[in-house]
Amino acid sequence: MTASPTHTQAGARAVVPAQTRKSAGRPAGPARSRTAPAAAARPRRARRDPVAGRAFLVPMGIAAALLIPLAVVFPGAGSWPAALAVDLSGPLGRAGDWIIDHRDSHPLFLYLFGHVSNAVVVSVRAVYVLLLAAGWTGVTALAALVAWRLAGSRLALTCAAAFAACGLLGMWVPTMQTLALMVVAVGASVVLGALLGLAAGLSPRAHRLLRPVLDTMQILPAFAYLLPMVLVFGIGVPAAVLATVVYAAPPMARLTALGLRGADAGVMEAAASLGATGRQRLLTARLPLARPQLLLGVNQAIMTGLSMAVIASVIGAGGLGDRVYQALASVDVGAALAAGIPIVLLAVVLDRTADAAGRRLGAEPVPVSEQHLLRRVFSGWYGRLLTFLAAVAVAVVGRMAGTSVWPESWTVSLVEPVNSAVAWMTDHLYSGVPVVGGTADWAARFTGWVLDPLRAGLQAAPWWLLLLLAGALALLAGTWRTALTAVLALAAVGVLGVWEASLDTLSQVLAAVAVTLVLGFAIAVGAARSARAERLMRPVLDVCQTLPQFVYLIPVVALFGVGRAPAAAAAIVYALPAVVRITVQGLREVDPAVVESARSLGATRSQLLRQVQLPLARPALLLAVNQAVVLVLAVVIIGGLVGGGALGYDVVLGLAQGDLATGLVAGAAIVCLGLLLDRVTQPAKEA
Repeated sequence: MTASPTHTQAGARAVVPAQTRKSAGRPAGPARSRTAPAAAARPRRARRDPVAGRAFLVPMGIAAALLIPLAVVFPGAGSWPAALAVDLSGPLGRAGDWIIDHRDSHPLFLYLFGHVSNAVVVSVRAVYVLLLAAGWTGVTALAALVAWRLAGSRLALTCAAAFAACGLLGMWVPTMQTLALMVVAVGASVVLGALLGLAAGLSPRAHRLLRPVLDTMQILPAFAYLLPMVLVFGIGVPAAVLATVVYAAPPMARLTALGLRGADAGVMEAAASLGATGRQRLLTARLPLARPQLLLGVNQAIMTGLSMAVIASVIGAGGLGDRVYQALASVDVGAALAAGIPIVLLAVVLDRTADAAGRRLGAEPVPVSEQHLLRRVFSGWYGRLLTFLAAVAVAVVGRMAGTSVWPESWTVSLVEPVNSAVAWMTDHLYSGVPVVGGTADWAARFTGWVLDPLRAGLQAAPWWLLLLLAGALALLAGTWRTALTAVLALAAVGVLGVWEASLDTLSQVLAAVAVTLVLGFAIAVGAARSARAERLMRPVLDVCQTLPQFVYLIPVVALFGVGRAPAAAAAIVYALPAVVRITVQGLREVDPAVVESARSLGATRSQLLRQVQLPLARPALLLAVNQAVVLVLAVVIIGGLVGGGALGYDVVLGLAQGDLATGLVAGAAIVCLGLLLDRVTQPAKEA
């Protein structure tokens, strides 16, 4: 989930130096025509407190005093000392064997997990049968009518065209399988997230208890959720649905808690003064005030749920994700693209429909006298009933015409043309292109010039030096608690016995984040300077942010083949839209008075950007860095499917072989890496 930075104009003005404000109307002298205005507009740096500097050195000195003796006792190059590692393969292997042996006999499985599994299967099957009974005509008509009632004819045509395209590509039945799983999983995740958010929003103690849990759940990549679910529920729909629920619930919980805790204090005091009980205040004040956050939480639950439902295809969920997974396993780009396009269309339709529903609920109702006749007929509760009856009528007509299932004669195959195009690219673009070289050459150079040296450098560095570096960076970003958390997270990776693989993953993340930030900041600066460029990029960014993570593997495999470089390329493309959006928003929210003052003093566009806009947009830039790290880590792990190796490969291997020790240890190491990177790149409020 991508958060949005918040700024206040008062805070922005506070950064402007007094010299700039005093000299705003004074003409510059001839000798100061270029450099002086920029210097005047440059925010004055605060003097570093010597006490704060000493406070920084104290914990670093303590850390050095503890780590250097350990380095002397355990000498070596960059490898983690074997004496400090713990082998968990035995206990975890025995736990996995016990779960498998008792899954059909233990009361916990028979009377709890068994009933949960049956309820999930019955719910998904009921929704799937209902969708098939409605046929392609009924489903398309219902989607178009609902979209028309929410946002008008444009969204209705988009929904109808999207479902028609799913049928044309021969993916109607897999699309309905994915949609059925989505309906059940997202509904359950919204309910679970709302309950957790309600507890965290109303109780400070519950908020403190749930915050680290939600942090861990959001950092943990999607693949790591699958193995425990498979061990408990077996391969199939129940494990896929419950993994999706667990993965999609945290955004809903976080945004619900944020909305409830951010309710206007004045409104709450007024409600209390009128004698409203706690329940009445919740229903009549807190929840209505938190409506925007609740609707955003539903939207985020839908998008994360779709992403996880696609990834869960590797454990037998079926649907569109299974088609993509099977195609990627055989490097059949044409088949992967034929299944990937419906995933994209489904994501766009669900995102636009949820967004339109949120805007409609938060907007003022249009007077009936100003509505045209058709809108007037479909308004109110009878309009909802009429919409449903109209969709049922279309479905009945479709079944009577014998076209409940999309006709085979109406399908178009993309497999052969796409594979032919990929073969042509392999012959002409992979290598041998004059001057610039081919895509395979780019991947090889990125691997040989960036990934390999970075991995070798990290693995050769003394482990205690890496711990010190992690603590220093975290201390610069936050407090001593932040530094302690970062050091313990990195040390836990070594204790788990996956030090080398974790540093390999870290090298891929760092390289991909660096490229993402360079490209993202460059694109964002251009978009922030040109409203036309921003308008042109907006639909592209919208589509890129709605795509599930799995889909990004298709084009990079077609262009670069398999390996660590394609996995990093997919991570870059996935994280780039969030970096661009956050940076553009931060640059545009810089106080216009400050920008105009610097411009009136003769600052060039380059000086204005470097000395005014970027310093004042620093919170947004830091948030962009943090989001880039989290998003890149998620896709680098999924890159294990296309040769990314390291921890991603361990997670995939543990999942494929049912090896609880390999999968859980790799998942725990991923959580530790995510916690380390999050703490290093997210400045603490207390700092």
